[in-house]
Amino acid sequence: MSSLMTADTTGLLQHMVTVFMGFFAIMNPIANVPVFLGLTGDDDARTTKLVAARAVITAFLIVAVFAICGKLLFDVFGLTIPALRITGGILVFMIGFQMLQGQQSSVHQLGKEGDKKSLEAELSIAITPLAIPILAGPGTLVTAMNFSTGGGLTEVSITLLCFGSLCLLTYLLFVSGERFVRFIGEGALGVITRLMGLILAGIGMQMMIDGLKGAFPSL
Repeated sequence: MSSLMTADTTGLLQHMVTVFMGFFAIMNPIANVPVFLGLTGDDDARTTKLVAARAVITAFLIVAVFAICGKLLFDVFGLTIPALRITGGILVFMIGFQMLQGQQSSVHQLGKEGDKKSLEAELSIAITPLAIPILAGPGTLVTAMNFSTGGGLTEVSITLLCFGSLCLLTYLLFVSGERFVRFIGEGALGVITRLMGLILAGIGMQMMIDGLKGAFPSL
């Protein structure tokens, strides 16, 4: 009996590691740190932490919804993964193009007076593009649906636990980026912003290509 329990525990731990690494490979929080820095380079420490917290919490809630009832949502609204990829790709490309031109995303241009409206404008990047579609993009949502479907409450719980752990790791990486900003200076951050804009635009374009291939397999 004890050997059977040990085997079950080992199998469960291996499965948890597989789920965590699957999410890690898709979301890649380390690669997202420079993108985060490029989007929040002009923000103070408090705002940066708020943006990071809102981004990871929003991403977790979205993934939780899709892990629990993702297929139902797709059926109810008639959505497809290719459509989600194309829409997310267009959004990411537009934001990346603005960063590439040395401009702030339009969500930053709503105010710079430090009032509540301006703060909300800064925090809005936590929702788009950070939470959606960078952290909780189509690949992450599909991964969550695949890991949680068919296994009952246990599979859903493991999926949410692993993704929640990854969100916590992502938050720690994001907020520690402040030290990196102080180390490299504002001028270098401007270069990083443009470079990350190019990368974001490329990511957006690749998402659109993948979506078009899914929608039109003959392409």
